Amino acid sequence: MAKFYPAMNEQHRLFIRRQKIFFTASAADAGRINLSPKGMDSLRILDDRRVAYLDLTGSGNESAAHLLQNGRLTLMFCSFDEDMLILRLYGRGRAIQPRDADWATLRAQFGELPAVRQIIELQVDSVQTSCGYAVPRYVYAGERDTLARWAEKKGAQGLLDYWREKNQTSIDGLPSGLLSD
Repeated sequence: MAKFYPAMNEQHRLFIRRQKIFFTASAADAGRINLSPKGMDSLRILDDRRVAYLDLTGSGNESAAHLLQNGRLTLMFCSFDEDMLILRLYGRGRAIQPRDADWATLRAQFGELPAVRQIIELQVDSVQTSCGYAVPRYVYAGERDTLARWAEKKGAQGLLDYWREKNQTSIDGLPSGLLSD
């Protein structure tokens, strides 16, 4: 049975910290829904009603575009071991760029990861837990190094060029706000 909470409690925070993968979901008022897996120790719990994750370079920039359009964002954490729990954070998100005033403060919360594009912050409106009884069990085998090798090969200028070419608009044509002033 699903339960809702107004904020994360200590049990929720402990569960989130144990997960090696989480999923983001966003959608504009019209067009495609975006659902993306995230990993690599990229998420931080900032307080009981706020989380942030380092958004690493990808083939698209759907979440940022959707957040500019309407701000809706959901994060889902799903246990693949004994915990049998699904936890969702619902709320309003925003993309924070290096040019933004709070970039340095938020960026300091994270370690070094390859190809950091922006930080996505979620203001949590509600937390939902559900059983996860039908979620299969998997064993964590480690992180991939593909993104790090790709980013190193591209270099800083190559990443900027990639962002200009691939990450300025969503697949539905919405602006992402990346690299804009």
